[in-house]
Order: sequence, then C-alpha cells, then structure tokens
Amino acid sequence: MSEHRRKPPPPQGGGRAAARRGQSGSSSGRRAAPRGATESPSASYGAQDEERPYGSRAEARRAAQRSGGSRRRAAEPGRGGRRGAPGGAAGPGRGRAAAPGKKRMIDYPRHGKDGWHRWVPSWRLVSGLCIAFFGCLVGAAGLAYAMVSVPVVDDSAVAQNNVYYWADNTQMVATGGDRNRQNVNLSQIPKEMRYAVISQENKTFYSDSGIDPKGIARAVFNMAKGGETQGGSTITQQYVKNAMLNDQSQTVSRKVKEIFVSIKVGAEEPKDKILAGYLNSAYYGRGAYGIQAAARAYFNVDAVDLNPGQCAFLSAMLKGATYFDPAGSVSIDPVGATPQANQKRAHSQMQDTLDKMVEYGHLSQTERAKYTELPSTQNPQSNAKLGGQIGYLVRLAKASVLKSGEVSEQQLEKGGYSIYTTFDKKKVDELEKSVQKVYKDKIDPKKRPEKDTHVQFGGASIDTKTGAIKAIYGGEDATKHFTNNADVTGAQVGSTFKPFVLAAAMKWGVRDPDLGEVQAQDERTVVSPKSLYSGKNNLKINNYDGSIWQNEKGEQWRQENDGKDNVGSPPDYKIDLREAMRESVNSAFVQLGMDVGLDKVKEAAVDAGLLEDSLAGSGYPSFSIGVSDPSAIRMAGAYATFADSGKQREPYSVTKVTNKDGTVYTHKVEEKQAFTAKVADNVTDVLKTVVEKGTGTNAQLPGREVAGKTGTTDGNKSAWFVGYTPQLSTAISMYRYPDDETIKNRTFLEMYGTGGEDKIHGASFPSTIWQDYMSDAMKGMKAEKFPKPEPIGEVINDTPSPTPTPSPSPSASETEETSPSPTPSPSDTQTAPSPSTPTNTCGVFEWNCDDGDNAGNGNGGNGPGGSEGSGSPSPTTSETGEEGDSGTSRGNSIWGANG
Repeated sequence: MSEHRRKPPPPQGGGRAAARRGQSGSSSGRRAAPRGATESPSASYGAQDEERPYGSRAEARRAAQRSGGSRRRAAEPGRGGRRGAPGGAAGPGRGRAAAPGKKRMIDYPRHGKDGWHRWVPSWRLVSGLCIAFFGCLVGAAGLAYAMVSVPVVDDSAVAQNNVYYWADNTQMVATGGDRNRQNVNLSQIPKEMRYAVISQENKTFYSDSGIDPKGIARAVFNMAKGGETQGGSTITQQYVKNAMLNDQSQTVSRKVKEIFVSIKVGAEEPKDKILAGYLNSAYYGRGAYGIQAAARAYFNVDAVDLNPGQCAFLSAMLKGATYFDPAGSVSIDPVGATPQANQKRAHSQMQDTLDKMVEYGHLSQTERAKYTELPSTQNPQSNAKLGGQIGYLVRLAKASVLKSGEVSEQQLEKGGYSIYTTFDKKKVDELEKSVQKVYKDKIDPKKRPEKDTHVQFGGASIDTKTGAIKAIYGGEDATKHFTNNADVTGAQVGSTFKPFVLAAAMKWGVRDPDLGEVQAQDERTVVSPKSLYSGKNNLKINNYDGSIWQNEKGEQWRQENDGKDNVGSPPDYKIDLREAMRESVNSAFVQLGMDVGLDKVKEAAVDAGLLEDSLAGSGYPSFSIGVSDPSAIRMAGAYATFADSGKQREPYSVTKVTNKDGTVYTHKVEEKQAFTAKVADNVTDVLKTVVEKGTGTNAQLPGREVAGKTGTTDGNKSAWFVGYTPQLSTAISMYRYPDDETIKNRTFLEMYGTGGEDKIHGASFPSTIWQDYMSDAMKGMKAEKFPKPEPIGEVINDTPSPTPTPSPSPSASETEETSPSPTPSPSDTQTAPSPSTPTNTCGVFEWNCDDGDNAGNGNGGNGPGGSEGSGSPSPTTSETGEEGDSGTSRGNSIWGANG
C-alpha cells in the first residue's frame, strides 16, 4: 500500500477499540457507550511513555474479555441483560442455570434417568436405528446394482479346445485350450437338451429374475454355520459362476458378487443367450466342458444329433459325473463310484428328468416311452493326451493352420476350431507298427548299450497326386521325445540326393567344355541315362571344362566309392548313369554334378520340393551326394514329384478349418510343372532299376512297380530309403542322436554294430520298414504302373560299351553308399570301414578316405546341419546357412512346419 493511503494512527484514548473494550461491564451485543462512560483497562494508561501492563492492544482486549466474562458469571443467573438495559443489568429467563437442558439428537445415555435406566435405549431410538439401517442397506444395494455391469465373458471360460479330425472325419483328439470345450450356437443344441436342463434344474428359468431367494438364503445359512457350501441354484447363477467370474471360491463375498451380476444379467441379457452360455460352459465329466464336447465324449456325435434320451442322460451328468458316469470313477471313490452304482444313479436321474419333461409339457408321453434304458456310451478316452504319434500329428497340423494366415496364433490358442487333417489313422498305425517291429526285433540297448542306444527313426508318407500327408512317424512318443523326426532331423540324406543330380542333367544338361563359363551356361547338352561316366574309386574330380577342381588352397578333390571299389569296365571304368544309380556309384554322380553345375543341381532339388534352407552350400563337389539334411516329409514330397510326371505340390496336412461361424480355411491344392514328364518319367525309370536289381531290392512289393533310392552317410551316422509307387511316396530315416539335452555338443553317433549289423545301410532297416509299411498301406489300392518314359537327351562320353562289370561285385548292402561329412578326404565315400579294420592308405587330400577314425574323416564338402567335423575345405556357416555341428539344425523345422 502506498504511503499516503495508510490509515492514521489510533487516537491516544484508544479509539474505537478502546471504546469497545470499555463495554466489558455491559451485556454482550450492547451499543458502545460514549468514551469514558465505562471504565476501560486502557483508561488507566497515561501518556505514551507510561509503562503498560499488557504488551499490546490484542492482549489488553483478551484481558478485558476475560474480565467481562467473570463479571457475567458473578451476576444473576440471567445471561446478559436485554438490549438497552443499563450496564450489566440482566434480562429475565436468559440465565444458564434457569434454562432446561439442551436436547440431543441421540438421547443416549438417556437424559433425566439414573442408574441402569440411563443405558436402556428408548423404543424411539431402536426403531429409528432400524429404519436407518435398512434404509442404508437398500441404498447400498441400489448403488451396487447401478454400478455393477454385465462383465465381459472371462477368456478362461471360453478357452475352448481345438478338435482335430482324421481324414475320415472321425475325431482324433481335442486339445489346444485349457479345457476340452467347443461352443455351439443355441440352434445347434436340441430343444430336448434345453428343456431337460430346465426341467431338472430351474423350471422357472424363463420367468424368474435370475436368482432364487430361498436358494440364496439356504446357501448363506449353510456357509454361516460352517456347513457344506452351496453354489447358485438357478441356471443364470450357474452361468455367471461358470462363465463370467474369475473367482470360483465358495465365499460370502463371491456369492454376493454373483447375486448382483446374476440380477443384472437376468435383467439385461436374453434368456436364450444365458441358456446357451450355460450349456456351453457347464462340466459334464470326462474332461468335457460344454454340450458339444460332452456329446463327443459320451456318444461320439455332434450335439445337434443328440436324441431325447441322450439329452436327459447328459443333464444327469451335470449333477456330478463322478457319481453318474456309467463307466465309474473308482480311482476317485472305489466304493461309491463303481460302474454298477453309477449306472443305477444315472438311470434313475435320467428317468426322473424325462418324467419332469413330460409333466411340464416339454416332451410327449409317446416319445418319452422310447427311452427307458440308459443309452450306450463309448469308453472314456484320454482326449487331451498327446502321447504316441498324436502329439506329432497335432503339432504338424497346427503349424499348417498358422501358415495359412487365416488364423492367428492367439486365436488358435483361444480355441473353438475344428481342424480336419489329411492323416489316415490306419496308415499312421501301420507305420508306427513297422518301426516298432524293428525296434523290438533288432534294437536292444540292454544287450548292446554302446551300439543300440539313442537309435531313432523318422518317416513320412505322402499322396503323390495331391501332396496330402497320409502318415508320419515322429518318434517313440510325443510326450517323451519332443522332436518330430518326420519334420526336424538334421540327418544327412546321403545318396537319396542323387536323383536330383540326374534330374538336373536331364532338365538343363551338361555344359560345353570348350566354352567359357558364361557362354557355357547357355550352351548345354541334355543327358541321356545311357551317358557314360567314370566309376573309378578315388577319382580326381574335374571342373566342367576338364580342369582339375581345386579349393581356395589349391587342394584337389578325390572321390571314393563305397567299399573303395572301382565300378565299371577297366581300364577307364566307364559306367552308364542307370547302372551308376543302381550301384550308387559316388564318383560318377559327383563328376556329373560338376558338369551340370552345382547351382543347377540345387535348383532341381528346390524345384522338386526341398526347402532351400535345408540344403548345404553348393560350393563343393560333395553337394551332389547328399550332405544336405531335408526332412522325411520333404524328401517324400520331392520324390512324389517324380512319381506324378514332374508335377510338384506342397505337402500339406490340413484340408479345412471351421468354427461355430462356418468355414475359416480350405486348402487348395496348387501344382506346378517342376520337370517335364519326359524328365521325371526317365528319373523314375532309372530309380525302378535300383529296386528291381540294385541296392533297394529289400523294398520290392510283389505285383507293384516301385521306384526308390537308398542312402547312407559317411561315418555311418544316418541311413535312408525313399521310394514310391504311382500313388504313395514314403521316406524312412534312421540315425543315432541323444535325446538328453543336458549333454553338451550333442552330435550324431556312428551306427557300426547297431542292431547286430556290421554297418547300417539304407538297404537294411530303413528299406525293411518301408517295405513292411507299404505292403499294408497299399492294400486295397489298384496296382498301377508308372508311365513309360520317352527317350531323352544324348549319350555323353560315348566310348566303350556302356555295360558295366562291377569289380568286385558287391552285395546290395556292400555297395550302399555313404554321403560325406566334413572330414579331410575329398572322396565322398558314403561309407567308412569298420573301426575294427582300419586302413591308413589315404593321400594327403583324399578327404573321403577312411583312416580308421571316423570322427573327422569324410569329405570336406559338408559343413551344414549334419557335418561331422573336417579339416578339409568345408563350407563355412555363411555358405551353408547352418552352424557347423551336426545337431545345430535340429532346433528348427526343416520341413518348415508346414502341413
């Protein structure tokens, strides 16, 4: 505030404040008397320099007030005089003592009462408090009802199973959600099922408010006295409990919440929606939640096909399947839940339900008379158990659904889908049986712990006309062995890769050795199966132009044959490609691959159906003899391309996916002409020779034409047989690989001595399993013939007679090849001598030469997925797309998790 606006100092006499203080003797609220009319404490003060008894005017004011109060209390009982009375004169009737006691809002303890009577409340107080209490209660209930809303249905309540079906549309397994549940619309639930539940559980369902006051009172009373807890007694309350509340505990607080939600749901939701929700969420026993799952669990039919008797039976299961399931539950109650006792209870409850349905007008007496006995039920099944081959099948189909892009992983996890697969139950069982037969008869870990442990098989069977996967063998048990051996292996395929080299030579041809590399790509000569190549052992491999192949260090490549034998007519040991395939001669196909170009060999393999990321680097000559590790599914699919005259189709395992809203996905078979019919049919014709009189004779099927190829890898660490008829293509693999993930640096183990055999070939156990399975799988199918091939290509290197005379002549198993592993011996031998008969005659860079120690011996061209260590110029990780050790590729799906 500015200086000139300041208030003037109070007058010396104390001013208005002093005047007010001077009224201390007068009654409160009276008009101030003239200055000096009454004595004020400030009146005794002298000049400004006199000593004051108070430190300030405020203190003086408080002192005056205290003084005035003392005088008032000392005066007559009348409190303060009437306005205008002489100073201090009291008015009548204003004194505190003379006035009656002041009334209190709650007269407790009671006024005017002595002793214990003071503590006895009046009837007015009691009734008032009761009214207030009930008023608050009603207000709180109204507020709670206004605040509560119909909640979003809890995800866990509608987490349904995905139901998988066999190729014949019978149910395989229900799994995927936390519970075996699959919702259906009300239109798919028979009216008899609806009325069976209403008649038995809540006959006033369509007219009540959603709660049963008597039932609630009974439940609260029981819980209050510590007796048996009870749930909601109406269908609406049960629906709310089952489908909408996360908290499933039987407590008063949860019960109160359930009541309010039930009232809200009953008032706002249609009755039909509530009934459908209840029937889709209730538990019927046998792991089945919901009417659809229950219909399948007990009768193996869809809910829409239930008859009145079955409906009445299932309504009985809602009482508690432990004591009503006709199969009994002796594992839970050995005495009270026997099959006989349960059947008696279920029959009685079912008949009572049918009688009530008649009584309430929901069923005619004539119809009711048809159902006097318990309906026949199937034996309980462990639907959610994914043991045996089921787990592998489900994983394969699930991956296929996700790959389609029509269903997300989150949607699939939530469930509610029907997934129809291509899997033929009979063929799946037959393939498993054929593998188990070899396990039982030949593999004995107790007898040969060093040789027969960790033995594994994989297999896949594909329809050659569609690409549909009919059967797989993923391992011993999906709950014990988690890797699907049909889809993920890491095991090299060996000489089963050679048909792709032949297909490339017939499709693109060999390059002209007289032309430069660029021009030679366009100037090619298509190769005839009669073309001649050297079958010499330890063959020095050349580039297409005749120059000796060398790696970046100037090292040459010498290719070994299985058994280190020269095959063909001396002195140059020329052999035609048909015979080279029949005898699985490594040197001939390694050189053929170099002449065609390894890039074209790789392209042919991909065109046939192999995944590019499953193939090894194509920078080394060994690429042509199977250092790659495609899955059994992909190998069977690629050979199916040859079987159907060059038409390639993606392997698939799911035909369609549906949910309650209809069809979500339908597989469309798409094909492309990977090879001309002339090329594919000639490859098939050559592969027929392998089965008829070559390394694959064990796979012959009497009365049927069969084409196929054996394969064995260097170090005897994997063995294959892939073969086909005109209708079905099947691949079988065998290898040793530890399942124990605690073992560091796991790798493929040698199979010398496994199963009591000196050495495992594709011609031994794999071809035996193939033949045993295909003999059963082909039953009932017409014995078709392969198309007759048209002549193709020119005869390359046409010198002496192309009729080979193997020297010495080995047996089928002795001539079985082994694909190299990354070990220092550029002679991809596909076999290695038994450790008991080591040799040490290898040249410096004879990388496939076996010096008796297979760990580190083999061809230097490996490196990908199945490589076994090498000091030779093996491809690097960047070249192969894999990480060096033999087990690294097992963690990824080689087949691509397709279906």
